[in-house]
Amino acid sequence: MSLISRRVAALVVGSAVAVSASAQVPSPPAQPPVGAPPAVVPTAKPDLPPTGIAAKVNGQEIPEKNVWRALRTFDKSEHEIARKEIISHLTENALIDQYLNALKIVPEAAEVDKLIGELKAELAKATPPRDYAKELESMALTEAEFRAEVTAQMKWDKFLSKQGTDEALKAMFNAAPDMFDGSMVRARHVLLTPGEDKAKQTEALQKLRGIKQVVESEAVKAVAALPATAIPMEKEQAKMKRTDELFAAYAKEHSTCPSKKDGGDLNFFPRVGAMVEAFAKAAFAAKPGDMTDVVVTDFGYHLILVTAKNPGKLPTFEQAKEAVRAVYAMRLREAVLAQMKKTAKIELTAAK
Repeated sequence: MSLISRRVAALVVGSAVAVSASAQVPSPPAQPPVGAPPAVVPTAKPDLPPTGIAAKVNGQEIPEKNVWRALRTFDKSEHEIARKEIISHLTENALIDQYLNALKIVPEAAEVDKLIGELKAELAKATPPRDYAKELESMALTEAEFRAEVTAQMKWDKFLSKQGTDEALKAMFNAAPDMFDGSMVRARHVLLTPGEDKAKQTEALQKLRGIKQVVESEAVKAVAALPATAIPMEKEQAKMKRTDELFAAYAKEHSTCPSKKDGGDLNFFPRVGAMVEAFAKAAFAAKPGDMTDVVVTDFGYHLILVTAKNPGKLPTFEQAKEAVRAVYAMRLREAVLAQMKKTAKIELTAAK
């Protein structure tokens, strides 16, 4: 089964519009550029889809049904956060599709038919066999809606293949091969979400820098309390232990991220593909035991403490090629969206 077939299969096996509900976690949605996010299987029989319009993107309507289709996979307690993320994902997909339409990138109907045929064959071969029509029905997708999703994905793949040539991918790899060496960082973070209010943003910035100052000061005191005979390793261990304890306590008290229950611990993550670029770049630049300055992302304001690092092994371009392509696709998407959002008219409808 081709790569695109597997991505399209995720639409049937999962949800055509599902996105990560972890709005408070600094991970970008680890999803393909357009229309094929991670599979999420509903656990209960769906209600009847709503009518109405959730948003308009340059006049293009996004039906409330599309939001509902993803929202129904989340617990009701998560709906407020999840709805915002879902609509953001759908509006961005619409902008990407409009951009590709302007470039007249449209797959032939026969190409779409072929891909859907491959998918039907794969479902039929599954154990036990799965029926294409029933899979669409279970996801509350009509044939036309699914075909539109497939077409959107194929448009993106055509565009990506033109832009992401081997030369372009090699240039990205050669510029930063360490991004693909498999190294991992473990970190805690405190996340504050001040929104667009400038005063609250300033308050969040000052609060996080205040936390950093207190933690650093207390860590110095912990080292000073050691006996004069303490060796450098003992001093470093005492500093890191006190820093970790205090930081975790502040995360539990102040962070708005779900990770607060674990003292802000995000466990190990790679340089690319798990966290948004600004967050990952700052974390990988710090040493274990160090805190970063405040990092601002679309999710809010972060103070990051790096707690451990696992080194990687530098790969060849061929070994890293698919990972490079994924990063290239992510950055290409970001660049297109940045261009489109400058003049986009996005109208949101409040949830009923």
